[in-house]
Amino acid sequence: MTKLLKRMVNKMVYKRKDRKENETRPIEAKVGVIKNADGSAMFKIGKTTALAAVYGPRDLYPRFLSDPTKGILRVSYVMMPFAGAGDRVRPGPNRRSREIALVTEQALMPVIDLSEFPNSVVDVVIELPQTDAGTRCAGICAAAMALADAGIKMKDLISSVAVGCLNGTPVVDLSKEEEDLEGENADVPMAVISGSGEVTLLQLDGEVEKEHLLRAIEMGKEACKKIYDIQKNALKKKYGVEK
Repeated sequence: MTKLLKRMVNKMVYKRKDRKENETRPIEAKVGVIKNADGSAMFKIGKTTALAAVYGPRDLYPRFLSDPTKGILRVSYVMMPFAGAGDRVRPGPNRRSREIALVTEQALMPVIDLSEFPNSVVDVVIELPQTDAGTRCAGICAAAMALADAGIKMKDLISSVAVGCLNGTPVVDLSKEEEDLEGENADVPMAVISGSGEVTLLQLDGEVEKEHLLRAIEMGKEACKKIYDIQKNALKKKYGVEK
């Protein structure tokens, strides 16, 4: 294939075959999946499954890390060695997992109130036994539900989804196949406070024109409203609250 033909292919407008551009993959959510945790949840979108467990509030060690005015949130993010369809992931923390843990903390903190727990820590452990794109967003959704299940004071839930732009076409919830497409593509993980629509996470991998990015973000906000309903219903189901 000549370079000119490749450029022509890359410029072709992208069209999904399995779902509409504003639709997510199938979603499942469940709360209370880990018995020994103070709160826990499972969030599955497509073939990506995230499990989140919350422990605490509990005393923080070493003490010099503690805050005498409030508790702190500490997130760990672990992808299982054989979670993906590709190469085996090396066990233990790495640069990517630490970065995702940090942005997850930042995405969740705007809705969490730990002022009643000085010198303490709330640990959130996120594990992904199966992955196929959208891993950090699935982890954020699971973590938000697990925190609510643990009784942590929150002003709202956080919902998260990855949007993007594939050859000029804004889309919601990229699959792994779409992430790997050649062309002028962008992947934009985002997280939203459901009630206010405030964005607490917005990252960009790739290049995208401004109008396409703004359209993708608006589509992501609409998708997060639907994700929020699924999260909320999972919590209601555990505690026997009518929909």
